[in-house]
Amino acid sequence: MTGPKRVVALGFFDGIHIGHAALINKAKEMAGRLGAEPAVLTFDMHPDTLVKGVEVKLINSPFDRKDIIRRLFGVTDIIFIHFDEKMMKMPWEEFIDRLVADFNVCGLVAGHDFRFGYKGMGNTDLLTEKSAALGIGCEIIPEVSVDGIVVSSTHIRKLISEGDIEGANRFLGHPHVLTDVVCHGHKFGTSMGFPTINMRFTEGVIIPPYGVYATRVQIQGESRKRLSVTNVGVRPTLGGIDAVSAESYILDYSGDLYGQRVRVEFLKMLRPERKFESVEGLKAQIDRDVAAAREYFKKAGKKRKAAHETKRLEAAAVNT
Repeated sequence: MTGPKRVVALGFFDGIHIGHAALINKAKEMAGRLGAEPAVLTFDMHPDTLVKGVEVKLINSPFDRKDIIRRLFGVTDIIFIHFDEKMMKMPWEEFIDRLVADFNVCGLVAGHDFRFGYKGMGNTDLLTEKSAALGIGCEIIPEVSVDGIVVSSTHIRKLISEGDIEGANRFLGHPHVLTDVVCHGHKFGTSMGFPTINMRFTEGVIIPPYGVYATRVQIQGESRKRLSVTNVGVRPTLGGIDAVSAESYILDYSGDLYGQRVRVEFLKMLRPERKFESVEGLKAQIDRDVAAAREYFKKAGKKRKAAHETKRLEAAAVNT
């Protein structure tokens, strides 16, 4: 194949956590050495969904997966491969041969536990040997741990499903996100003085526990991130809805965002969703939620400033 040479990071990259970050950064480093372009290879569905016949809920939609890689790592060459029965039964050697030929690969990067090919018979030892035989570079990234726990998408899914967003974000290395085009709702929030933007979760993506979250939103076309409070759930007090929604009240903001793409960054779960006896009771609770969110953002801001000052002083000490 003609075109630019590629160094490809291999994996599924669900969530794009700090372990994935090590792969992508190594691919960028190798690409720089070899005069090639860094690329990320991923699949359109989790292989276990077909291999084991069990649906694996994903941390992010394909859109968010690509957006995180591009936004945080500056890698724009993202190869999505359709995972079907033919791909599932492909021998491991054929998988590598076709990958190298089809995408002009001059280097590969994989994690320590990467398995590939029919029945997962391909492993990092075989990948290293095959790469040497083909005359291409190969780097294997060791496991990455946080507090003695190996970073994995499986563990992060568990944390999100339990509502431990702060814990999940520590393993991700960035906020857990939901991106969608703002759709019309029933304007219940507006009627109570808290206008919200309404968004939906992509099918197959894990939904955090129903509840209220401290969040930030990034509006398409804006550079700043706005503070917000987001309710995930089915609005039980207001009669309920059929599909789960994420409704965000953006603090100190007014504007029409219908039809615009917005990214919501989840930072902390404030409380579970519950049904109130009256709309007045719900409104009073939303007032408390907004106050709790403001207090969270205030404390978080102080922590960031303290951390920044510590780094500044450390840097100054090193340079003296």
